[in-house]
Amino acid sequence: MSSSKRPPGKTTIAPDVLTQITRLTTLNVEGVADLASIPTSVDRLFLKNANEGVLVEVTENLVNVEIHILVKKDVNIRDVCHEIQSQVSRAISEMVGMEIGKINIHVEDVVY
Repeated sequence: MSSSKRPPGKTTIAPDVLTQITRLTTLNVEGVADLASIPTSVDRLFLKNANEGVLVEVTENLVNVEIHILVKKDVNIRDVCHEIQSQVSRAISEMVGMEIGKINIHVEDVVY
């Protein structure tokens, strides 16, 4: 088999894998104190891992992410959010080869 031919088959990435990549990447960004619990609503009540601060939705090979965070005091919140978006996008693209749709950051509080 030549290196240019791919074997037949399909790779499936579980949403939990994308959630873990997002969580770990976010927590490693300077200025992030922790992930915040996602405010509960009826449609999110039954989602697995919804209270871990990250929601991942995959549609047509596009990954859309919502991240709820607590930031440390004395940081530029906008810079922290941009860095999260950049790092999470890079991590998902490099680790699983999927395209990023949206990465929405919700700052829930500042930790003093």
